[in-house]
Amino acid sequence: MAYRLGVVTLPTLGLGIVLGAIWAESTWGRYWGWDPKETVSFATWILYAAYLHARATPAFRKAAPYINIAAMLLMIFNLFFINMVVSGLHSYAGLN
Repeated sequence: MAYRLGVVTLPTLGLGIVLGAIWAESTWGRYWGWDPKETVSFATWILYAAYLHARATPAFRKAAPYINIAAMLLMIFNLFFINMVVSGLHSYAGLN
């Protein structure tokens, strides 16, 4: 089940990052701004790609579940901590 979700998550998250970059270019005049939300989303995408790679590579197959857990925790971190605590273009920190 984790593998199937990873196979769906990687392209979906990647598509969201690419479409967000296209939208940002038309709105803010730049594709990428190194905003905390953008950066952590990209790091999450990298971890899911590493998970799928580790799962397909026999030498790293034992590390794959740990990479998957790290990716999930980073996604949860992005959802809660980056949105609510860190101030940036994509956050709600400081709103009353």
